[in-house]
Amino acid sequence: MRRKTQLTEEQKEILKQRNRQKKSQKELRWEKLDNTAHLFPVIAGEQMTNVYRISVTLKELVDPEILQQALDTLLPHFDGFNLRMRSGIFWNYLEENGKPAPRVVLESKFPCRFIRSNKTNSYLFRVSYFQYRINLEVFHVLTDGMGGFNFLKELVYQYLRLKHPEILEHTEDYLSSGTTLNREDSFLKNFKRPEKKVYKSQRAYLVKGDKLRNGELGVMHGYINVDELKKVSKSYGASINEYLVSTFIWSIYKECLHGTASKYPIRVAVPVNLRPYFNSTTTKNFFVMTSAEFHPVSETHVFEDVLNSVKESLRSQMNAEHLEQIFSYNVANQMNPWLRAVPLPIKNIAMRYVYRQSALAQTSTITNVGNIVIDDIYKPYIDIFHAFLTISTGQHIKGTVCSYEGTLIFTFSYNLIDPSIQRCFFRRLAEDGLHVEIESNGVHYV
Repeated sequence: MRRKTQLTEEQKEILKQRNRQKKSQKELRWEKLDNTAHLFPVIAGEQMTNVYRISVTLKELVDPEILQQALDTLLPHFDGFNLRMRSGIFWNYLEENGKPAPRVVLESKFPCRFIRSNKTNSYLFRVSYFQYRINLEVFHVLTDGMGGFNFLKELVYQYLRLKHPEILEHTEDYLSSGTTLNREDSFLKNFKRPEKKVYKSQRAYLVKGDKLRNGELGVMHGYINVDELKKVSKSYGASINEYLVSTFIWSIYKECLHGTASKYPIRVAVPVNLRPYFNSTTTKNFFVMTSAEFHPVSETHVFEDVLNSVKESLRSQMNAEHLEQIFSYNVANQMNPWLRAVPLPIKNIAMRYVYRQSALAQTSTITNVGNIVIDDIYKPYIDIFHAFLTISTGQHIKGTVCSYEGTLIFTFSYNLIDPSIQRCFFRRLAEDGLHVEIESNGVHYV
């Protein structure tokens, strides 16, 4: 017998608000872009898609018809994904879509391609599958990695309930209690007038080299035991994140600079999820960029030099006060009355220019989306999760970290032909006694 559906207080309140809006308004629901999202539609295109992928690998082959049914059922409950992009006079904005859900497709091309609205019923995400894997690709204007996983987990739950009706004997046929529908703009809610600019804009060392063909994206996963990784990181007096970022920078120093001095520092952007710092559950973007930096000035640097520099630079930034200063500086620009009055086409030109300049200040990006926790009833059907970013201006290789059930997955995404950085990275881990299993999409053999 199906048990009575139980909703959290947050879910009840959001559904009440949604029903009131539907009764009081005949026009379509719309919402402003959050501070981070304003940039993405301006710079997005075929070469820099601003699309990220998160995926789940099941222990059984994916049934595409049931997956489509699951998406059709779930999408109306998620206001944050039931949206399309619109352009206003002064800003882009998001509007309720209401069309049928986009079609689930068999994956046949490289990941993180530009999302064309005429192929997705104007939605800003796509769902695909390949054998055991379900892929969710999201245009960053909708949400960050936390919001993406929030949606993917519910999609998988709904799929498994349809595929295995016996699950309903032990759970509810509705949203999980850990799922949020919150769409507040936490940037504006926590904004305080900044005192000064806090971003680094100095030029960084940029990784260069021969590229893969247009549209191709290399993907390489490394699987590492979390407990073993904790022991190694602790032996260096570092967190897992600090250790992995340092190993990445060390690999660039050894393979690209060949252990020599550089005019420019190696600087890696490290996104920080702001929700724990400001008690937020929003499914809009809510993150800022911090930077891990190492400036090689001689030919005698050892790994510990890199690690100490990374620890110093990251730890000085990982506090609520500094993080608040970072996003408040951005929000202050957005709220400037003179800038708000500038028509959107002129804003777009200015934002592209500012972005191109700021892009030169970062060598790469490493993002850690954290440990993925799912409800116990679904664990027997799920094998592993993956996540990775697409490339961007000046950043031809990036790293993404996630973990699930005691396994950490470090994923490289890149458009460089030469995989020497990846090879050096995993060899460095092995030198510290870590066992690493490596898997790739075979782009080097196409």
